Amino acid sequence: MPLIPGAEPYSHDGGEVGVLVLHGFTGSPKSMRPWAEHLAAEGFTVRLPRLPGHGTTWQEMSLTRWDDWYAEVSRAFDDLAGRCSTVFVAGLSMGGSLALRLAETRGDAVAGLVLVNPAVHSENKAFVALPVLKHVVKTLNGIGNDIAMPGQDEGCYDKVPLKALASMSDAWRTVKADLGRISAPLLLFHSRQDHVVEPSNTAYILGHIGSSDVEDRELLRSYHVATLDYDAPDIFAGSVEFIRKHAPAPAG
Repeated sequence: MPLIPGAEPYSHDGGEVGVLVLHGFTGSPKSMRPWAEHLAAEGFTVRLPRLPGHGTTWQEMSLTRWDDWYAEVSRAFDDLAGRCSTVFVAGLSMGGSLALRLAETRGDAVAGLVLVNPAVHSENKAFVALPVLKHVVKTLNGIGNDIAMPGQDEGCYDKVPLKALASMSDAWRTVKADLGRISAPLLLFHSRQDHVVEPSNTAYILGHIGSSDVEDRELLRSYHVATLDYDAPDIFAGSVEFIRKHAPAPAG
């Protein structure tokens, strides 16, 4: 099936430190490509997978579920772990949810997390009706391209498949329940104005994660897709600083 322009996965082989970069729900690798390329230019080995059902059509996405997306994330993580001595995980929105789940299940194999506007729940009351609604209505209006900077496009869908949305909502409960198992250092960026993920998500993660090394940075000029927005350079530079701080020093 043809891809949305810019939605192809990205891979770069660099040094012994690897970074897995994860895009968000109904989005595509296009939203994370500049960040991934920045990390590659800094010498890291980088994998930016295209999650199943993303970057093509919402109809294809409606056939996929959380388990499909997490399986692809796990495969990419294993690829990096087989090549690199240290692996960090970076994620936007649902990509942040997937990154948290990796840290919950892989333990010390995840050297650190860099999350941008991660999601673990929604305050939208429509989510309560999803178990029934998904059998009656196929889609809702899209939630993508929440970007303050004009002219940006994350390669997202204009519709949200409800069966896929319900699957993500179900998975959030598991992610939230196991946050205390995470010990990896965390750098979390959150936008002051986010029209997709409520601030309570950041508050919940910071209040329940098991990590003792946690830093929260507020983004003042960007909306939800901050990786393509005004604060993107700060995210890129901050992530490199964080990774170098927490990666083991080269022998000798």
